[in-house]
Amino acid sequence: MANSVYIPTTPDNKELLQREKDILSTIIHLYILNASPIGSRNLSKYLEYELKLSPATIRNIMSDLEDMEYISHPHTSAGRVPTDKGYRFYVNSLMKSESLSENELNTVIENLSFANNETILKDASKILGLLSRYLGIVEIPHLSDLIVHRIELLSLSSTRILVVVALDSNIVRTVTLEAEFEIERKHLESISMFINERITGKPLRYIRDNFEDILNDFASSESPLIRLFVDSIDKLFELQKTTDKIHLAGTQNLLKYPEFEDLERVKGVIELIENEDIIIHIMDQREISEAEATILIGREMHNELLEDYSLVFSNYQIGSASGSIGLIGPKRMNYSKMASLVHSVTEIISKK
Repeated sequence: MANSVYIPTTPDNKELLQREKDILSTIIHLYILNASPIGSRNLSKYLEYELKLSPATIRNIMSDLEDMEYISHPHTSAGRVPTDKGYRFYVNSLMKSESLSENELNTVIENLSFANNETILKDASKILGLLSRYLGIVEIPHLSDLIVHRIELLSLSSTRILVVVALDSNIVRTVTLEAEFEIERKHLESISMFINERITGKPLRYIRDNFEDILNDFASSESPLIRLFVDSIDKLFELQKTTDKIHLAGTQNLLKYPEFEDLERVKGVIELIENEDIIIHIMDQREISEAEATILIGREMHNELLEDYSLVFSNYQIGSASGSIGLIGPKRMNYSKMASLVHSVTEIISKK
């Protein structure tokens, strides 16, 4: 499946020679596979049939790449590892497109194409976590952005009515109101018609904020039934609860990677999971089309908790509501494959 990737650009001080690009690309490729610093000896053996460069030449090129801050030299090892700048250059200039396998794509389609609207976002986070083996993230759309199609008032008894609020994206909310007086059906019909003439096609937030003024225009605005509606605004149009912001799946995946064997880094993983607002804040800052995946690496997220991670994410659209989906993993992830995964999930969700 084809996909497009939005990537932040950073100016480079010097255009790399082709062999420098090849060495850098290979270092990143090997580090993604093995999570071990790459030494010149191993690199020379890996490339001996491709580049025909001597071990001394490879050492010199690695030294130049280190001077330009594309790779770094951990104190505990003789090998080199990519820096954020190295990963960024790789993503911007060296990365080749990689699609999902047929089995992976079928897994996405089978689990999400027929999922109902109530569970699809939670299912999507699970699929992201399962196929990426990282942390799958799906931001729940803001209900306040949804468009109201209509409100229906149904009599349940002489003193109880059911209010049905039909939103786009096939979302329906129901609220039962209890009155201390008897409600005539003809009043429900006239109020329902009056309200729908004024609210159809408007966002839930607008209606909530202006509902009292809308009802005040009704000819019988002083009636007990109108007062019941005005007093029930918060109940009728309750906006999203602060606890319902995001679905996460695959938390245990992050703890399996050697990068996070250090106890301090494990602590960082736990803090990250417990503070969902950090992730939401970062994803909400990017205004991109749903067809694109954004890649942010380490310090590009401007948060100490995320300096050991990369984030690949995209925007989805369900009706008039939008949100973000993505995944978080160690910086040595297969960026192209992860961008394809995020794109595929985004595409299916947005078609629901």
